[in-house]
Amino acid sequence: MDRNVGFIGLGVMGKPMARNLLRAGMAVAVHNRSPQAVEELAAEGARPCRNPREVGEVSEIILTMLPDSTQVESVVTGPDSILAGARRGVLIVDMSTISPAMARALADKARSIGVGFVDAPVSGGDVGAIEATLSIMAGGTSAEFESARPLLEILGQKVLHVGESGAGQIVKACNQIVVALTLEAISEALVLGSKAGVSPQLIVEALSGGLANSRVLELRGQNFVSHNFAPGGRVALHHKDLGIALTLAREVGVPLPLTAIVDQLFQALEVKGCGAYDHSVLLTLVEELAGHSIIGETV
Repeated sequence: MDRNVGFIGLGVMGKPMARNLLRAGMAVAVHNRSPQAVEELAAEGARPCRNPREVGEVSEIILTMLPDSTQVESVVTGPDSILAGARRGVLIVDMSTISPAMARALADKARSIGVGFVDAPVSGGDVGAIEATLSIMAGGTSAEFESARPLLEILGQKVLHVGESGAGQIVKACNQIVVALTLEAISEALVLGSKAGVSPQLIVEALSGGLANSRVLELRGQNFVSHNFAPGGRVALHHKDLGIALTLAREVGVPLPLTAIVDQLFQALEVKGCGAYDHSVLLTLVEELAGHSIIGETV
């Protein structure tokens, strides 16, 4: 595959994803709001760009990985945006987690000037981004998806076309529900077992060998045990994602009672100043309720 690639958004997820494209031999133009990550990747062979418009001017396919709907909208359609610089035939692949409605609106806007648009959010966290083992769920036309597929297969282990525009974001909302409830379930299990006298490490090992095992437990089990809450999936972003799921559920008439509870637990963590921590910090709220820390101290 020999196409000029653009990548905008070089955070915890975006920087290793862009790096994987460079390692695969892609010519990659990069932009980020803060310059440090741009400078780092430029030293590895990427082309630095001053703004999204410049990325649009020099790229045939542009990937974005940004925190929320507002930032994606600004980067795609705002002043000095991708669409201000992109020519007909360019393809935008937004890998952020945003609302399905925003994904559909951006697709309509892009297509009105001859630019393709795929919503392709990911699951797998920072580890999946680094190891190129992400699960990628894509919405858009079949032609747009097939055009994006070769790049997506560099970044992910499972790449699936799930439907028309917005469908990728719908599936990502479903994903975030399962991840959030699993984090809460693991937290409750570890605090219960620990307070009842069993080593948290042994609980993780036992759960990992049976039906209770999950990718969340595999990737975050040691975070729980060691209280290492350095960000992979940030609380604030997962809270935002659950808001998307709950809004969608209201629109289509689906009750999500447990999702609503965990959404409020994430709200409590943000109020406590934990929004930038990894979402496994949810454990500490369960510890507070139990008056017991799994590492031996009351939280």
